[in-house]
This record gives sequence, C-alpha cells and structure tokens, in this order.
Amino acid sequence: MKIAFAKSEMPAAGAIVAGVLDDRKLTPTAAALDRRMRGALGRALAASRFKGKPDDLLAVLAPAGLQAARVVLIGLGKVEELDDLALQAIGGRIVAHLNAVGETRAALAVDDLPGAKLSAPQMAASLAYGARLRSYRFDRYRTTEKPENKASLKRLTVTLDDPAAARRHYEPLDKIGEGVFFCRDLVSEPANVIHPESLAQEARKLAEVGVDVELLGEDELKKLGMGALLGVGQGSARESHVVVMRWQGAPDAKDQRPIAFCGKGVTFDTGGISIKPAGGMEDMKWDMAGSGVVIGLMQALAGRKARVNAVGVVGLVENMPSGTAQRPGDIVKSMSGQTIEVINTDAEGRLVLADVLWYCQDRFKPKAMIDLATLTGAIIVALGKEHGGLFANDETLADRLLAAGKAAGESLWRMPLGEAYDKLINSDAADMKNVGNRHGGSITAAQFLKRFVKDTPWAHLDIAGMAWSEKDAPTVPKGATAYGVRLLDRLIADYYEEK
Repeated sequence: MKIAFAKSEMPAAGAIVAGVLDDRKLTPTAAALDRRMRGALGRALAASRFKGKPDDLLAVLAPAGLQAARVVLIGLGKVEELDDLALQAIGGRIVAHLNAVGETRAALAVDDLPGAKLSAPQMAASLAYGARLRSYRFDRYRTTEKPENKASLKRLTVTLDDPAAARRHYEPLDKIGEGVFFCRDLVSEPANVIHPESLAQEARKLAEVGVDVELLGEDELKKLGMGALLGVGQGSARESHVVVMRWQGAPDAKDQRPIAFCGKGVTFDTGGISIKPAGGMEDMKWDMAGSGVVIGLMQALAGRKARVNAVGVVGLVENMPSGTAQRPGDIVKSMSGQTIEVINTDAEGRLVLADVLWYCQDRFKPKAMIDLATLTGAIIVALGKEHGGLFANDETLADRLLAAGKAAGESLWRMPLGEAYDKLINSDAADMKNVGNRHGGSITAAQFLKRFVKDTPWAHLDIAGMAWSEKDAPTVPKGATAYGVRLLDRLIADYYEEK
C-alpha cells in the first residue's frame, strides 16, 4: 500500500474518510461532506449507534452529490485525548475496514481541531503511520488465495492544508516502519528458510543503509570461548553464528560508548534432547524473535539517521536433537569462564545470551545494555500477552524503558530480582545450573543472565508473550508483531540520542 500526502480536495473515485468527534460532533471536512450530501450523513448518524468513539465506524455507500464510492466516518473520541497512539490506532482501523470491503484507494481528510494536542500535520503523520503498520501482510507462500481475501487497498492519500509538513513528520516514522516490517518478515519465515546462516545473511543487508555488519562463525566463536552458545547448536547440521551490527550515528558525541542491544536468535527450538511436545512445536520458528527485534531496530535507527551510537549483537543457533546434541547433565564453560550444568536442554536461550552479553560488554563497554528474548513460558503465565517482562539491575534504565514502552504502545511490567531467586540456580557440580525449580521460572532465568553482567546498566526483556499474536490489533495484524522495535527506538529518541 502506498501512502501519499496531498492538498485537501474531494476525490473523484474511491473512498473518502472523515473524522467525527465524541457526541457526533462533525469535523470541518465531515460537515462539508454532509452539506454536499444534503444532510445525508447527519441522517445516517441519527439512525445508527455511532457516537464518535474511537472504535466507531459508519460507511455510506454511493453518496448522493459525490463521485466517491463511499464515505466512511471514523470515530475520533474526545479531542483532548487525540495523541499519537490514539491516532495510530485509528489509522490502523481505517486500513482494516477498507481492505475488508475491497476498496482500492481512499482519501483520508485531516483537519485542524481546536483543543487538540497535535497540529494537523502531526495528526496526519500519526494516522498514516498507524495505517502503514496495519497494512503489513506475510503472504508470500499463499499461491492459491482468492482475490477477495487479499488486501485490496493500493493507495491511501492523506489530505490536509499543509501536506509538506505532514510528510516531514511522517518520514522518520516511515523508516521505523521499515524496521518493524523487516523484523516481522524475519520472524514470520519458516525455519527451513531462516536458519542461523540465512539469518546472518539477512542481517548483512543492513550494510546497505550504513550499518557496519560483522559475522562470526564457529571457528571465531570457539577461539572466543563461547562454549555456552556453541553447546546449544552442536546438535544441528547448521553452523552457529554471532552477528555484530554497529551504527555510528553520533561520531562527535562526547561519550562515545554505545547503547547495546543483544538478541536471542534460536531459529528453531525443538528443545533438543529435552524435546518439546509435538503440539505447537511449529511455533518455535519465532524463537529467534529477540534477534529479529535487534536487527529491525538497527534498520530503523540507520533508516532515520538516529544521532546515536548503537551496537546490536545477536546469537544465532538451531536447537536440534541428534547424536551430537548437548545432553542433560553436560557441563559447559562460558566465555566468562563460569561453568554451567545443563539440566534442561530446552532452557537454551539463556545459554546463548550468556556468551552474547559477556562478549558485548567486554568488547564495547556500553553505557547501557538491553537484551531481548522469547525466554520463558513462565512470563506468559505471569503477565499473559499484555506486557513484556522487564528485569533490570539499574533503576534509571528500568524507569526509562517503562516510560518508552508506554509512549510507544508496547507495554512492559517490571519483575523482581533478588538473592533468594539467585540461590535457586546454584549447582552442586558447576558454578550454576541453567534452570531452577518450578517456582519463578522467568525470574530465575533473568537471575541466570544477571550472572553474566558486570557493572553495566542492564535490562532483560522477556518477550515470549509478545512476539507473536493470534489476533488482529489496530496496528498489529495477526502474526509476528515486531514488539520491541518501536519501544527501543522510542527509548533512544527520548533518552540517548544526541540533540
């Protein structure tokens, strides 16, 4: 779907979309349409349950006095509550409706609204961004899909008095959207397409937008002593990799230390010798979502030329059962020198991140380090699919992440860390074991990771409940969500970017 900005005008075809505020208060464009239609919109409103709330939508087909195919009224809610997130959701709902009715092109009218927090160009940009986010589809393998089931909307033109200003506001959002779509694509691909080698090659494409990309293969990882990561992948025919991505957007910054992001990239997780049940195992193609978020974030930062120095490090492995696979009871030596007794080979993501975190802080000395992983089912038991789990060793970083998540519409909930939980992963045979008992599973996983973090401000985001959605949301279609890309981009924009 192409998004364009243009001067306000009545289109000759397609759909016209106009807003209505709470209590059926017409915006200027909606009022003008009602006059052209000799009061037909007012009569339609009076005959409906449409009140102008954000979820309300009313379509009038073949409107008299207009050449357009339909007029769609979309509820805006209270004018004082029209912020970026509300407008993005409205933009997403518009696209979903227009695709559902088979419309191919539409004009979305945006007016200056007295009492609104945002100007018309800002509102137009947010509406367009939400529309773009909702337009995503992963359908490259659907070869027999009926035309009526495909997305129909080809062009959405956002009309207002100052389209150039709207375009300026939209351009960085569009680049973030590219990062979101790149992540969604990677997470959606099946494991026979995205595996450690191919995912590393996908990350290499970031060089096209100015990211410095470095690939480390098994020989280099062995020299570095990444025994924890390599142990996870040793049962697979696929070689394990670590990918390092650097964006130097602030070469003149006084503090040259980067902010760092680490991602778990288990491209398929059978559980290894501690094999998972067959039911639902196909979902484990997205156990690399943490790495997908880091790659998508680096795309977004480079695309919008973020004034920040950032590094992304992802550990890419495939966890398979075979004659060479890691066994329960094996002891591996991590890059840090600490030894780990592997009690459960299905608790593999923390082993990957243990070496990635150590490598990242040891090489780059970051000012802050954040890891993302679909790490535990326990976090879904605790938080459902409404919040990602946040664990942190630094109060400032935790507060910033919570605020950024709220601002971006990707919510986090802070979870505890503590010595009592840490004791649960002590081992009689090694420095630690990779699982605790049945209690506090997401917390003991975070405590495990914390043992591989020195004094660096660090946060762990457990996104197991957020990486994939079984239902549509206004700006997130069913499937891979790219949860974390917008959150972390907002974190950087608000707290770490050079002004």
